[in-house]
Amino acid sequence: MSLRYRPLTKRSARSSTHLALRATHFGHTSPWPKMQFDQPLRIGARGGHGPIRYFVEAYVPGQSLRFRFTGPKGFDGYHGYEIVKAFDSTVLRHTVQMTTRGLAVLSWPLLFSPLHDALIEDSLATARASLGQPPNSRPWSPWVRFLRWVVSGGKARSQVTPHPPFHQTRSGGLRPPTRGG
Repeated sequence: MSLRYRPLTKRSARSSTHLALRATHFGHTSPWPKMQFDQPLRIGARGGHGPIRYFVEAYVPGQSLRFRFTGPKGFDGYHGYEIVKAFDSTVLRHTVQMTTRGLAVLSWPLLFSPLHDALIEDSLATARASLGQPPNSRPWSPWVRFLRWVVSGGKARSQVTPHPPFHQTRSGGLRPPTRGG
């Protein structure tokens, strides 16, 4: 199991949980493969990013989003985001709960897990920035930078620190602000 989270201010969590969850899907400015689905985001939508494939297993708008892995072969489990309220704080939490078998026993810890963890850290920073909060970005490790370089054939894009605020488009996507607003 892997848990990653970022605190959200009470005011922003109350008013913008949906925007925070949508921000985790990334847009065209991200150095990561864009999440794509065969239909609008809802239970049953199939898709993924890069070689990671899944379907939406559970979705409560503004509260939680969970994906069940369907690929690569040997990834058995789920990952997802949820808004968790405890005492006086609210956090956006990402959880990976899975077992591996076959080649995934090696490919997950050596390749996929470091890349996935870096992607999730970036997504949590993007979510905070979308709410007008400091992103608290975590720099990529040398191993992640090397893996991205190898996987991209030497064309990997650099890490991008998100800057608040992002604006929600009519279609529900996110875009950076334009000059003058």
